[in-house]
Amino acid sequence: MHLGQGPPLLQKAPLVCSLLLQAPPGEFAQVVRDLQALVRDKELLRHEAARAGAQRSKSHFPPVRINKHTVLVTRYNDLGGNCFFDPQDKLSFAFDHLSRVAGKYRLHDVLLDEGELWKGALHKDLEAYVSRHFPAGNCCVFQKNARKTQIFMACIEAHHYQPSGCWNGLWKSDWTFALTPVTARVTGIFLLQTHYFNGANIHVTVSKSASEPLNVTDPSQLAIDFVKFVKAEDTKLHIAILENMQTLSEDIWGKNLRRKLPITRTFINWNRLLNEQRL
Repeated sequence: MHLGQGPPLLQKAPLVCSLLLQAPPGEFAQVVRDLQALVRDKELLRHEAARAGAQRSKSHFPPVRINKHTVLVTRYNDLGGNCFFDPQDKLSFAFDHLSRVAGKYRLHDVLLDEGELWKGALHKDLEAYVSRHFPAGNCCVFQKNARKTQIFMACIEAHHYQPSGCWNGLWKSDWTFALTPVTARVTGIFLLQTHYFNGANIHVTVSKSASEPLNVTDPSQLAIDFVKFVKAEDTKLHIAILENMQTLSEDIWGKNLRRKLPITRTFINWNRLLNEQRL
């Protein structure tokens, strides 16, 4: 059975889009290829893949290499029509959400103001932090004006795609705050997604939010305090995940599952199971 013989077009399109949006990190193109055999409607799949791909890109922050620096594709630098803004070189570029290839670079006019000083300080310190603590991490800082108030958005993305090792993972965080006198309240959202598929099909999704007021004195001090807050929240989440995984290992593999397995008179390598689960 395939979707080509299933529900009508109006019902099929949302179903295809939903399946594409559920694709694990780093596996979107593979899911598109798998759906080709089920859908058998190239035009429908092309349309839904473009729509779902654009939605995923703007929420997963895929990195793009431009002129020896990295730009993240997000909703904050979306110019419409699959074009995005490079806040460092002040360029616009087109982005293919399926192949993840950028092109059609053009100068993009932007009004330079005092916010550039704050954004530059934030980006410098955040980039230094990410390069030290994320082996394959990237970050971007964006700004916009809303009713004469500077709004800053900082995005961090780190991924490790190992299909040959049967696992893929994505870590991202999204931070926003308005530059107001005296204090600025920073709010952040974390998302961690992993997929392990060696003899099993395990999906793990962790999300968390954080908020903290920071003193606003000058660009340099605000950048230092901001990165200090991000680092503290990163560390707390990392420790909590490790503790939960350790508890899960002990409870599921070490106790509950061992008691419930049927008697098959087959040797089970528990050490191997524990090591693979901890991966």
